[in-house]
Amino acid sequence: MKKALKIFGFIIISIIVILIAGPFIFESQLKDLLKKTVNENLNARVEFSDVDLSFFRSFPQATLSIEDLSIINNQPFEGDTLAIGKEVILEMSVKELFKGSGEPKRIDELILNEAFINIKIDSLGNANYDIAKEDTSTTSEGNSGFSLDLKHYEVNNSRVKYLDEQAKIALDVKELNHSGTGDFSLEESKLETHSEALVSLDYDGVNYLDSHKLSLEALLGINLKTNKYTFLENQAMVNELPLVFDGFFQVEEDHNYMDLSFKTPSSDFKNFLAVIPGTYRKNIENVNTTGDFIVNGMIFGKADDLNIPKMDISITSNNASFKYPELPKAVQDINLDLKILNDTGIAEETYININQASFRIDEDRFTTSGKLSNITENMLVDLAVKGRVNLANLSKAYPFKMEQDLNGMLTADLSMNFDMNSIEKEQYQNVNSKGTANIKNFSYKSPEIPNEVKIANADLNFNQGNVRVPDLKLTTGKTDLQASGNLENLIGFLFTDQLLKGSFKVESNTFSVNDFMIAETKKETSGSKEQDVPVASGNKAIKIPSFLDVRLDFKAATVLYDNLTLKNATGVLLTENETAKLQNISTNIFNGSIGLNGLVSTKDETPFFEMVLDLNSLDIASSFNGLELMQGLAPIAKAIEGKLQSSVNLKGKLNNDLTPQLNSLVGNALAELLTAEINPAKAALLSKLDSQLDFINLKDIDLSKLKTQLKFKDGMVELSPFTFNFKGIKAQVSGSHSFDMAMNYDLLLDVPAKYLGSEVGGALGKLSGENIQEMMVALPIGITGNFQSPQIKLNMQQAVNNLTQKIVQQQKADLQQKGLKAINDILQGKRDPKEPFVKDSTATGTQTKKDSTGTKIPTKKDSINRSQQEQVQNAAKNILGGIMKNAAKKPDTTKKNN
Repeated sequence: MKKALKIFGFIIISIIVILIAGPFIFESQLKDLLKKTVNENLNARVEFSDVDLSFFRSFPQATLSIEDLSIINNQPFEGDTLAIGKEVILEMSVKELFKGSGEPKRIDELILNEAFINIKIDSLGNANYDIAKEDTSTTSEGNSGFSLDLKHYEVNNSRVKYLDEQAKIALDVKELNHSGTGDFSLEESKLETHSEALVSLDYDGVNYLDSHKLSLEALLGINLKTNKYTFLENQAMVNELPLVFDGFFQVEEDHNYMDLSFKTPSSDFKNFLAVIPGTYRKNIENVNTTGDFIVNGMIFGKADDLNIPKMDISITSNNASFKYPELPKAVQDINLDLKILNDTGIAEETYININQASFRIDEDRFTTSGKLSNITENMLVDLAVKGRVNLANLSKAYPFKMEQDLNGMLTADLSMNFDMNSIEKEQYQNVNSKGTANIKNFSYKSPEIPNEVKIANADLNFNQGNVRVPDLKLTTGKTDLQASGNLENLIGFLFTDQLLKGSFKVESNTFSVNDFMIAETKKETSGSKEQDVPVASGNKAIKIPSFLDVRLDFKAATVLYDNLTLKNATGVLLTENETAKLQNISTNIFNGSIGLNGLVSTKDETPFFEMVLDLNSLDIASSFNGLELMQGLAPIAKAIEGKLQSSVNLKGKLNNDLTPQLNSLVGNALAELLTAEINPAKAALLSKLDSQLDFINLKDIDLSKLKTQLKFKDGMVELSPFTFNFKGIKAQVSGSHSFDMAMNYDLLLDVPAKYLGSEVGGALGKLSGENIQEMMVALPIGITGNFQSPQIKLNMQQAVNNLTQKIVQQQKADLQQKGLKAINDILQGKRDPKEPFVKDSTATGTQTKKDSTGTKIPTKKDSINRSQQEQVQNAAKNILGGIMKNAAKKPDTTKKNN
């Protein structure tokens, strides 16, 4: 007994050792086999992070797990992802591992987890899934790798995208879970499947399914010999709409053939509500309904490159109604008679007949009818709409997911007949539309806009492709508008992706821009209540709508923008390609007028603008306080009172709220002060300058008719040199400042000596031999720092040098004049020729003495000249010192000037 137990224990231990060691023995072999199989069979780049073999995961089966599998296309879809999967699981019998390397290993079960499969067919018919290498072998013997002998397969939490550019089909299947159980090793078998997913489908630009929830329980009869698949027991759900169907699908050599029929198993009108996408569908299980809703159809025939299956699908409802228990209104008298037909199998001959689609809420009835034909090519549309709807009743009868209230009466009686090619080519002469539409007492509330929008009346007259709007009256907040005009392509805008084109004349007594500014909000929780809270709008980009191509000729008596009030605003606004062009804008503001031409564009990642601005007779102080741009261009303007005239050319980048990025400005300006007085107390720079120059009173300076030029570049404002005179003082200003208020300016003053007092004039007279009260003293002043904390530096040394040079030159000129007079006296006999021109008791002749080395020996006369030069310099310093004395006491320059 003990011996038997030992043998049994040894066997158990051996099995465990084999189960543990087996994966290490076979894993490398399977990795090599997988790579070999991929390289031999696929024309694509296949990668995976790891391969793991386990005997415990599905014992007694062996489980091969491939992690992070990716398949990347080669040409003609170079770099596109065909498929990625987080995990691929293959299960097979353990005995398959002991087969020779040349024998295929059969897979019993395949599981794909969290995969993304991206199928694409381009406009030339190339398919990205066509990656199998051509089999050039003449026999199947000797093939190695893996072969499928499936009993079960699964696709879990995956996504499949299908895009066929030729057929104009786009299918997106999300949250896909699909499984199948059968035996593919038999020629005839049954496959039991379960499928569920969210499905979106677009065909030729029309959306037919939008994240509709689809599920399918299907039992398929499979005949692999004839490639025929028969639906035995099947039920599908579209949202909550049940469909049962039967028939078969068969794959032939050059075409496919199908014969399918389907219908709703019940006729309850809830079936119709169930088709509505889940976003708009609310608690249909509690809805009270009457009447029926029936879907019945057949799809049959062959499908190949030239043909599609024929179809006959009808959707009907008679005298139906529904009412949500929590809402006060019911939708009644619902009648539907819709058919989708194709009698020939030719795709372009598919058509949809809308024999009737109508409903009633209270006494308001709305109905439509028409036909859509040639839907796969140049679709022909023939529709008629008639009725009246109280918009407020819509939310009272159906639980729309809306945060705003709608009110107003919409009335329509119109018909339209057109083909889509004419709409796309804007050939509106081929559009036949006629009739009218009107909306009265319309109101719209939303958290996204500051005030309720009210439309007292809006008329629309349809005539061919044109829609005339003879009268539109709108109010919101402080704003009132009255408009009339035309929409050139309303039908093109509604049925295709065309821009909305039109032109309008707009008049307003008061137009407040703030009434149309959208405030960004964020959700905050206060206690148990969630509410919208305004946040700074600087991070939210304001965009000019890309779909607008509209001209507005406007006239407004008053325009309110932020803290500005503009009067008599007129001009033209053109919007196109996310760009607003402003033409011939004029308005009265700041007791003057402004003319503007320019544009604002938001089509690039960073918005930008260009403008030409004419400022005519503006009040300087008011414009400085009201315009941020003026504060950056001319900070000193806040201390100037008077009138300004200027022309400004500017372009630059904009912030998300469409305010200028000052450092990006490029342009120039020509400014003229029509009348101007200075109040130094309002500007730190002028106040400090006024306190340091005792011979000037800045309050008395008149800058009228002063002209100057400005240039803007790299965040700097450059001031071209300009001059002005103040009671005999000539001033020149030049330099630049940045938009952060740092400055670097030069001020050069030419001050007449007579402003320095009789004592200074007497000193100059002694040096020059006569009174030179009219001599000018040049005083350079450097201005740095910033406008709030200026640094003023008087260049005294340069001023002394300039004044000294002037005095010396004046002395030379006086000597020359005396010499000429002496010569003239000698010629006339009035003077002894031996008498020197200049009396100098130290004069010893003009010969210069030199020492033995040739160096000039200073004479007594040279010493006297140097002494005189020093006296001139000292006098100059004294004069300039006098300028700066008594800064606290301003001289009366008026008296000095007399």
